[in-house]
Amino acid sequence: MSRKQVFQFVELPRQMPQRIPLELRTNGDWGEMYGKFALPEAQHQAGRCLDCGNPYCSWKCPVHNAIPQWLQLVQENRIDEAAALCHTTNPLPEMCGRVCPQDRLCEGSCTLEDGFGAVTIGAVEKYIVDAALEKGWRPDLSAVVATGKRVAVIGAGPAGLACADVLARNGIHAVVFDRYEQIGGLMQFGIPSFKLEKSVIARRRQVLEGMGVEFRLGVEIGKDLGIEELLADYDAVFLGTGAYRYTDGGLPGQDLKNVLPALPFLVQNGRIVGGNDPWGRPIAGWEDTMQLPDMSGKRVVVLGGGDTGMDCVRSAIRLGAAKVTCAYRRDEANMPGSAREVANAREEGVRFLFNRQPLLIESDGDDRVAGVRVVETKLGEPDERGRRNAVPIEGSESLLEADIVIIAFGFSATVPEWLAAQGVEGSPNGRIVVGGGIADGSGRLPFQTTNPKLFAGGDAVRGADLVVTAVAEGRDAAGSIASMLLS
Repeated sequence: MSRKQVFQFVELPRQMPQRIPLELRTNGDWGEMYGKFALPEAQHQAGRCLDCGNPYCSWKCPVHNAIPQWLQLVQENRIDEAAALCHTTNPLPEMCGRVCPQDRLCEGSCTLEDGFGAVTIGAVEKYIVDAALEKGWRPDLSAVVATGKRVAVIGAGPAGLACADVLARNGIHAVVFDRYEQIGGLMQFGIPSFKLEKSVIARRRQVLEGMGVEFRLGVEIGKDLGIEELLADYDAVFLGTGAYRYTDGGLPGQDLKNVLPALPFLVQNGRIVGGNDPWGRPIAGWEDTMQLPDMSGKRVVVLGGGDTGMDCVRSAIRLGAAKVTCAYRRDEANMPGSAREVANAREEGVRFLFNRQPLLIESDGDDRVAGVRVVETKLGEPDERGRRNAVPIEGSESLLEADIVIIAFGFSATVPEWLAAQGVEGSPNGRIVVGGGIADGSGRLPFQTTNPKLFAGGDAVRGADLVVTAVAEGRDAAGSIASMLLS
């Protein structure tokens, strides 16, 4: 190996694809913020990989991608092979290349991160799959033999789509049901298009349909179709129902006009940006339709510091808000949102107020928002999860003036009544209880519920989490289903 190859990480700096200029982002441009690498750029960045003997990037990745191997294939311009390798571990690689918090996962564990800048893994992954699909590459299922088995998948989010992909590769016909009008779940309706263009999801649907996956959309299980029918007509059922229960924090004043829950705000705005009529269409986990207020020239305060909060503040900027503030009760180091997303939001003009805990939402006397009363905090002792508590500082209350408040405290799972009636056990926090294999002593397969024909994975099992963790669980649950049906 030449010196140039060995020390390419020194001679070539870390580089991300070109971004949409700031002036466009802050003037209503909803296109994906990051562009795409051309082949030479992808090869240069892939060539920075040290090919570590113990690839920390792969271990940190929830789906354990063969990252050094497909980076090498890119260097050799073997893009179809790289795409095939990507799909062996990740059924939705182009999604994860766009929305994964690589700074907390693969890139954050890269050996080069400390001092030289991590290999640009996510952008290269995006390049591989986009380039392969655009020139006609498709998963090769020519050796797959149809088994005659049929599985119903409830939920067309990342867990459900990953499950359907793996089932198809095992010769099992997957039929995916979803209450929404398009596939993708929160990738379609929760993640803004400046992070994930919806044409990417539409293309993945074409790929899956080409693999034999069938979609039945606009069908809500328990309302339009009973679970009993699915259990009678299919050999197994996978539950990828997500986590849609709104966490409001119980703040006084949260029922005032112009106080918006984060998810309905993102769903309705995503439909509008995508050219779809949102009014009258249901929002999962939300009973009422939502008419969005005009944010032009308004003061917007977003409560919560996770990735959903970052999606909200950056959407508000593009909707013309005059001032956007994110208030979070802990310090920046303990903020759950991706550091890259926080940096993007700050660059776009979002103001961050750390160590601020909301107490109540104040009214203007006419049933509308006037502001959020907050108290300053300091970090105290760790809680049961190891995170340091936010302790209010006496006498430090202040008012954040606001015309619109968006509550982004997160979402949790819930076991629907129609599922509990089938003997499916739920935990006290609303998550579906599943087996973990031989080691857990339950006698159930991994991701098998207390009803042997029902399997579950993703946010419905672990609570609101990353797209990539939902993909991993949908993939692995499909493996358990195939093991049960084909053994």
